[in-house]
Amino acid sequence: TAVRSAFQNILALFSQSVGWTLIPEQTLPSGKRPDGTLRDSFNLPRGYWEAKDTKDDLATEIRKKISAGYPITNTIFEDTRRAVLYQNNRPVDEADLANEKELLRILDGFIHYTPPDIENFERAVEEFKESIPDLAQGLLERIKEEHAANKEFVAAFSTFLELCRTSLDPHMSSATVNEMLVQHLLTERLFRTVFDNPDFVTRNVIASEIEQVIQALTRRAFNRREFLKTLDRFYLAIENAARNLDDWSEKQRFLNTVYERFFQGFSTKQADTHGIVYTPQEIVDFMCSSVDVILKQEFGSSLSTPGVQILDPATGTGNFIVNLIRRINGGTLEQKYLHDLFCNEIMLLPYYIAALNIEHAYYERTRQYKPFEGIAFADTLDLAEGRQLPLFVERNTERIVREKMAPIMVVIGNPPYNVGQKSENDNNKNRKYDIIDERIRETYVKDSKATNTRVVSDAYVKFFRWATDRLGERDGIVCLVTNNGFLDGVAFDGFRKRLAEEFTSIYVVDLGGNARKQGGGNVFGIMVGVSIIILVRARKGEKAHQTKIFYHKVQDDLKRIEKLKVLSTLGNISHIEWQELQPDQRYTWLTASIHIEFDTFVAIGSKEAKAANSISSVRAEIETIFKVYSLGIQTNRDSWMYNFDSQELAKKASSMIATYNTEIDRWVGAGSPKDIDNFVINDEAKIKWSSRLKECFARKQKANFQTSSIRNALYRPFTHQYLYFDSIMTHRQGMFPQIFPTPFTETENTVICVAGLGDRKGFGCLATNIIPNLDLAFEKTQCFPYYTYAEDGSKRRENITDWALQQFQARYGVEVTKRAIFHFVYAMLHHPAYRERYAENLKHDLPRLPLLSSASAFATCVRIGKALMELHLGYEDAAQYPLTWVEQPDQPITWRVEKMKLSSSKDALQVNAWLRLEGIPQTCYSYRLGNRSALEWVIDQYQVSEDKRSGIVSDPNRADDEQYIVRLVARVITVSLETVKLVEELAAQVSADEWLQAS
Repeated sequence: TAVRSAFQNILALFSQSVGWTLIPEQTLPSGKRPDGTLRDSFNLPRGYWEAKDTKDDLATEIRKKISAGYPITNTIFEDTRRAVLYQNNRPVDEADLANEKELLRILDGFIHYTPPDIENFERAVEEFKESIPDLAQGLLERIKEEHAANKEFVAAFSTFLELCRTSLDPHMSSATVNEMLVQHLLTERLFRTVFDNPDFVTRNVIASEIEQVIQALTRRAFNRREFLKTLDRFYLAIENAARNLDDWSEKQRFLNTVYERFFQGFSTKQADTHGIVYTPQEIVDFMCSSVDVILKQEFGSSLSTPGVQILDPATGTGNFIVNLIRRINGGTLEQKYLHDLFCNEIMLLPYYIAALNIEHAYYERTRQYKPFEGIAFADTLDLAEGRQLPLFVERNTERIVREKMAPIMVVIGNPPYNVGQKSENDNNKNRKYDIIDERIRETYVKDSKATNTRVVSDAYVKFFRWATDRLGERDGIVCLVTNNGFLDGVAFDGFRKRLAEEFTSIYVVDLGGNARKQGGGNVFGIMVGVSIIILVRARKGEKAHQTKIFYHKVQDDLKRIEKLKVLSTLGNISHIEWQELQPDQRYTWLTASIHIEFDTFVAIGSKEAKAANSISSVRAEIETIFKVYSLGIQTNRDSWMYNFDSQELAKKASSMIATYNTEIDRWVGAGSPKDIDNFVINDEAKIKWSSRLKECFARKQKANFQTSSIRNALYRPFTHQYLYFDSIMTHRQGMFPQIFPTPFTETENTVICVAGLGDRKGFGCLATNIIPNLDLAFEKTQCFPYYTYAEDGSKRRENITDWALQQFQARYGVEVTKRAIFHFVYAMLHHPAYRERYAENLKHDLPRLPLLSSASAFATCVRIGKALMELHLGYEDAAQYPLTWVEQPDQPITWRVEKMKLSSSKDALQVNAWLRLEGIPQTCYSYRLGNRSALEWVIDQYQVSEDKRSGIVSDPNRADDEQYIVRLVARVITVSLETVKLVEELAAQVSADEWLQAS
């Protein structure tokens, strides 16, 4: 037994190297149960392992297994001493397992064997994926021809388009419907063949409707069979591979994977908007089982109880409903199937697959085919909009009406996660839902203290709001697997507050996986973290309640498969050791690293103070250090609006402005059509759109290029660039028209930039006297200026409040000035003990600073803060650190930098092929801004790069000062070393013992 488990472990490890997973003792469709089945990423069986006892005769046992019908396509038989490998139904190798070379040989032969069908399939799927764009484009061209010449098709298409607009999305374009037809044409054969369902297009209420349009499309000249002949080799390979899958669930996973690959090559916009990610079975099992447990505990019912009506609002390929059908007791299954289970899907292909999967799951258990009337082709969020319209075809409408009338008790599923499109030019915005969006504003956003609540518009948040409202006043359960950003996101404070008000128990299983937070493996293979959240409302007639919040974090450093295995082992929520959370007054749930005394310190700024102030009207009683502050500026088109060379920037900016103005003229000339998104050109080589630029466009606001709008800017730490700063071309100017209104103000004003709320890169701050970027070194950079002005540069005012001056003078003497307070702030924001202790607080709040117990400590802070500020502002004039220059004699002398590279030990920097700088002190890397050291920021920014979307090249090399970059490196090293020295002095002379809470 010991040797058998060792062999299993080594077999599993070898298999992982080729992407296979070993499943011990899995029962095959034939009823046979090998000791191990190995499956690939498509869930296709790739090999088998059968272990026999040492006392058995191996040859005899192999003959018995073969006679019994065990597979020998790629199978290892072993008895801990010898192993025999069968491939393609015959023995091909034999090994002495005590001989290392023979053991390695037989394992290597096993994991690298690919049966002909599988080999053809893998090649076909990759070719299918690569060919899909061309095939789809060919179909789109044929459809375009039919639009121009086929009247019958035009009529059928127009009817279908109107159906889609009234039923699914009032803004749906004809191009989207064309894509829908292409999806249907390219994939419906797979549904007929892989699932052996030749009646699919007549049985499915939506497929039959689309077939009518296809029939009209093909009636004139377009021959569907001839065109799709080019796909025969793909289809045949996929169908042949699927023949090895006798079990329906295997077919289901297989087709899900093929479909996922399909979308990676086609319909990428839909994939981006709706999230083509399938829920692993372990998560589905855990969620369904947990809901069953809660129904029994809280409501005395179960998933099998008639009248417990369940809805999956974004069903994808139907995995949740299929799971429920397999769990429900046989005695109530028919009633539940016909009356209590509902799901919706808005995307055509997953809707098809879901209908097939669900109907077959029911057939599998009952041996009766019944259409699943609970599935609707619909946008769940749109159903809340209250539009009284036909919802696609009559049978689909009937299904939706029945669903809307149902008193849903359980909402379960995996909604899409998506804050918004990556680029406005993609013309792929998340759809607006007036009622849901308003409900989010009047609940989650209204209760939030955050300034920027954009993340609360994420699609999954809309589903939480919808699901809660869908329960109405009834008790029930909402169980969703979603982005886990709501757990600690600053802008989700109102969201967390409302969940606690609207439910009586909350269970959260935090699966981590946030790539930016090193959250270990991600269960979906995506960048954002994931969690399962179960919201329970069981008031039992009592309106007042104390909500209990239970939290469990799956170990961060586990890999994806390991996290799924944890869920599988746990089974459901009843087997978890929960941590009960005690939220603070600000509705923070994860409070372990929050220090409550932070709230007693002096705020450097507040939303309330900012709202109560304006440049022209100042109230002295505001109890903060600064009156106003601003986010750094955001262009949303950095490649166009920033440049190291002012003349190059002028060319780019004037070119884009000309394009923008020409588009306005063209739009007005066309009668100002409402659909601006689909009217304007979306070529990023000519223009980069943003939501605000389109707002200006809609108001017919033309832009005028002005040389005076070219300003100095700090793009990243110690990275000076030129910025085109303009009310139309700059997406968000913040308050910088009042902070740096003119170039002259750069000579007298200074801004302290700090990490904004929710920053994921680590707290930091940096002073500058030029316009800083929103993403300077930390996300959502907040900027606190010393002066503010009128927009013409007049009416200069100090931005530190009189209240703050009174507080500091009362404690440290009347000689304290506002400038001294400014320097004190800068010093304390650098204090290492302050940053370390309050790291979590600083993610949720703007900095609050402790007062100090002695005047001498305050004076030390002022002195060091002033020295730090002067050092950082004057970085371009700092002394150059004496590095060793190593020149390559066989290379021409050049100062040009393409991309600098640090040595592995980080003590040398390769500037270019000719020059290497050595002797970099390791201490300089201790000065960090966000997730990089100051020197690493310079290395990262001062390189030649090309923006892939626009083709614009950024080149930091200066024609008028060829050695600037090399000198900058040496200067930033000096600045870093001096900063580290000053911060160490600050830590030594002003200890945490000096910190006082506000009186």
